[in-house]
Amino acid sequence: MRTQSSRTLPGAAAALITVVFWGSAFAAIRAGLHSYSPTHLALLRFLAASVALALIVARPGMSRPALRDIPRVVLLGLLGFAFYNIALNIGEQSIPSGPAALLIQTLPIWTALAAILFLGERLRTWGWIGIAVSFAGALVIALGKGSGITLSWGAGLILLASISASAYNIIQKTMLDRYRPLEITTWAIWAGTLLLLPFAGGLFGQIRAAPIADTLAAVYLGIGPAALAYVTWAVVLSRLPASRASSILFVVPVIAFLVGWGWLGEAPTLIDLAGGILAMGGVALVNTLGQEKKQS
Repeated sequence: MRTQSSRTLPGAAAALITVVFWGSAFAAIRAGLHSYSPTHLALLRFLAASVALALIVARPGMSRPALRDIPRVVLLGLLGFAFYNIALNIGEQSIPSGPAALLIQTLPIWTALAAILFLGERLRTWGWIGIAVSFAGALVIALGKGSGITLSWGAGLILLASISASAYNIIQKTMLDRYRPLEITTWAIWAGTLLLLPFAGGLFGQIRAAPIADTLAAVYLGIGPAALAYVTWAVVLSRLPASRASSILFVVPVIAFLVGWGWLGEAPTLIDLAGGILAMGGVALVNTLGQEKKQS
């Protein structure tokens, strides 16, 4: 039997890998969008991820999903990869990488709510206060990117992507007692890639015309933030309650701002910082004072 420390160290490493790669993804998406349409960038990214995972799992012992689980695998591919990435890519055409990361980081809020509804997890009063604070922070960022008090389409699409990803987390959580993290992530990414194939028209022409740096950004998105980070995220999700696991994601916007500033020169504004402090502070509150302790 593994000791608690032996379980904690790999889990901590998986969490670190996840937030670093996901934090860098937003700047890479902005770079890829210089030459690729949102749908083509999503497809190229997950073609690269699918190939990388095929090389990793090309060995005996890889379980196939049971027939009854295939609809859920397809749903994971739709929610976590096909719809999520198209919505995020379109949103990032008008929203800088740092604010986009903060809007996506409403994900712990939606995940906590879904975990309460579908997984039986509970929050204290402080947890509900934290959810309200985080949501206020997300609205500050979203409204700041619109005109006047109108929520911009880009910000709205990114919020929809966040909700879609939270549904992916809940469905995946219910399947991790039957499948290993690598297995369920691989099947979901392959399903998402198949769902993106109808957008393949004109992709090879864009690849030929694109600067190599923009194509490499798309390939990086597939290998790092997709193939590797989604597997490590499944490891984290397999070891923690969904609401607690999602709490680590508030680190992602910090990394995204740093990478976006250094890579793309996107310095954060005061409203971005204010909204980010509210959003991350609320998520931290949900997962500290807001967690209901189990009765001994």
